[in-house]
Amino acid sequence: MVELIITEKPNAAKKIADALADDKSHKEGTGAPYYRITHNGKEIIVGCAVGHLYGLAEKQKTKGFQYPVFDIQWVPTSDVSRGAAFSKKYLDQLKKLAKDADSFTVATDYDVEGEVIGLNVVRFACKQKDAHRMKFSTLTKEDLVEAYAKASPHLDWGQAEAGETRHFLDYYYGINLSRALTSAIKTAGLFKILSTGRVQGPALKIVVDREKEILAFKPVPFWQIELEGEHKKQPLYALHKEEKFWQSDKAASIFKKIEHEKQAIVASVEKKRFHQHAPTPFDLTSLQTESYRCFGISPRITLDIAQDLYTAGFISYPRTSSQQLPPSIGFHKILKQLSKQDNYTELAGSLLKRASLVPHNGTKTDPAHPAIYPTGVAPKRLDDRPGKVYDLIVKRFFSTFADPATRETVTAELSVKDEPFIARGTTTVEKGWHVYYAPYVPFGEDELPDMATKDVVAITKLTLSAKETQPPKRYTEASIIKELEKRNLGTKATRANIVETLYERNYINGKALAATELGMHIIAVLEKHVPEIVDEQLTRHFEEQMESIREHKVKGDAILTEARAILNKILAGFKSKEKEVGEGLRQTFQDTRTSLTRVGKCPKCAEGHLVIRKGKFGKFIACDTYPACQTTFKLPSNGLVEVTDKVCDTCTYPTVLIIKKAKKPQEVCINPDCPKKVVDLSGIVGTACPKCKIGKLLVRKSVYGQFIACDQFPKCRYIQKAQRPEKPGAPKPETKGAMPADQKNAEPRKPAKKQK
Repeated sequence: MVELIITEKPNAAKKIADALADDKSHKEGTGAPYYRITHNGKEIIVGCAVGHLYGLAEKQKTKGFQYPVFDIQWVPTSDVSRGAAFSKKYLDQLKKLAKDADSFTVATDYDVEGEVIGLNVVRFACKQKDAHRMKFSTLTKEDLVEAYAKASPHLDWGQAEAGETRHFLDYYYGINLSRALTSAIKTAGLFKILSTGRVQGPALKIVVDREKEILAFKPVPFWQIELEGEHKKQPLYALHKEEKFWQSDKAASIFKKIEHEKQAIVASVEKKRFHQHAPTPFDLTSLQTESYRCFGISPRITLDIAQDLYTAGFISYPRTSSQQLPPSIGFHKILKQLSKQDNYTELAGSLLKRASLVPHNGTKTDPAHPAIYPTGVAPKRLDDRPGKVYDLIVKRFFSTFADPATRETVTAELSVKDEPFIARGTTTVEKGWHVYYAPYVPFGEDELPDMATKDVVAITKLTLSAKETQPPKRYTEASIIKELEKRNLGTKATRANIVETLYERNYINGKALAATELGMHIIAVLEKHVPEIVDEQLTRHFEEQMESIREHKVKGDAILTEARAILNKILAGFKSKEKEVGEGLRQTFQDTRTSLTRVGKCPKCAEGHLVIRKGKFGKFIACDTYPACQTTFKLPSNGLVEVTDKVCDTCTYPTVLIIKKAKKPQEVCINPDCPKKVVDLSGIVGTACPKCKIGKLLVRKSVYGQFIACDQFPKCRYIQKAQRPEKPGAPKPETKGAMPADQKNAEPRKPAKKQK
């Protein structure tokens, strides 16, 4: 009897094989490895997938961009995606192993996606109708041995059906709406592949709606009277009790009354203490938002890091909605293991001394997994960002067991010629959980001087400030994910990818998510002609139905029948307006392309505009009246170039922003003859090249300025930065033998010929 265990990824296969092996696991297979072990005398083979080995495709390939399409089936992903070609060897290996197996166990990640991966391998590669199911939240030996011993005799069919229905639903929406948009813009004479999705449209609309609020916002002026003072050599800040004056006359009148006063009298001091409960354990969304707050790491990268930490055995499964830690995970055991790590010895030891360990659990639950927690397995070495995320998870785990912190708020009312001012401060009296969550505690200390009624405060400054109300803030990468979760759009595992997709398609940009003109116009066209595509309520309805399928309340076929009916109605209406929609999309793309590529007015002719073009040697800037005006400017052959609305303060030529990986963006004047780029090199030009001794040095130009090069290029590649003349008394610049990489790539160059 041979059992085949199917895992989701190669490193999970190794973990399971090592955990279950009576002796040692034996790695076999080339290209797509598997492991042969014995467990309690039974022969087991542990094979692996590499994520999804099957994807959806049309049963009969249609020509062009015909729609609607509903007749689809599962096929190997290597057949439908060039990028998945590598997966074929893993699928072939599993098929081969399945022939010699008598029983089958699925050990993919225990969630909706993992269930679909396992189901497809079982029924298509292994030719089985069902299989045993291992369920685990960590890849530690203890948990894996227990998961195997308690494996379910069947797949989780509710989870499998929900997952498969979601895949079919997303494919229906994706292929049909994308084909409809592409076909529409084609009717307007522009060929461009367009795409949208069931969640992507509503997600973009949320960002666009916020952008509209910001653009429509009209600031309202108000005035504030601020007091800066000192008491017992400690500084103090207070604001007039009215806080915001909406009439300038009133504010000016009060300020005139007190502006020359040098003292304030303490009218009252009120102190209030409150308990601040420990944070709840991490679910995926709260980990992503906290990682962004603390380190600026994007939600998608945080998920990737957490997934790697999980597969390495350092943390529990990260794709969870739960904020609860059950006692069954073994709090004492985990803390004891963490205490062996030098960074956590003291904190873990302190918690181990407590009479009981009860985490401050949140309300959110997940039927498959608990909240995220460290397993106690010590990482040997973690790079910068993984190390930070791991430390954040450990500290959060510690803090959930700690006592509440006690904070005290002090409110002091000061009187200046009977005008009341309020000073507030909040400090921590008892740190409680703050000790365990440091340095990630998001609360500062704002301490007021020790004051009593009738004390005198010295006024150092009184200010009347004119201010304006501010528009609503834009979403960040973290807050939009939180908003999507709040509105029940997408899943915990897909929301970060949806945001990344909006970036990639140039629908949004910036750290604070700003909708681009393209994003704004796309939503405007869709809202006008096919509002159902961006209907948040419809998307949320189907999300709720997915959960009902998982709970065996409804069948997937019923949901897909409903979805097909809705899509048929949407697409029929779309076809009737195809030309109108296409014209709107065409105009949108033309306007967007112009705004993204137009650099500014041409300095040589009066009529043209400079635009970014692509040529044989890469991007360059040219006048759009060519061939009437043949003005051109070179651009670096590497890096991203973005237009700006600024001009050079020296020569008034337009400037562009050049962005290169791992470097600070650089704003550069496009004029190579700009006076600030020109250096007197008369003493260098014509001298012998110090490298080849044959060539002569000459001056070349790039968008970054002048540089010195050998005239024997490409045989001799000597280049040197052009140094500016020293100013009297200025320190001598450091001599550099080679030019910065920015200038090395400034001009297109042909490959050097091989010398005989």
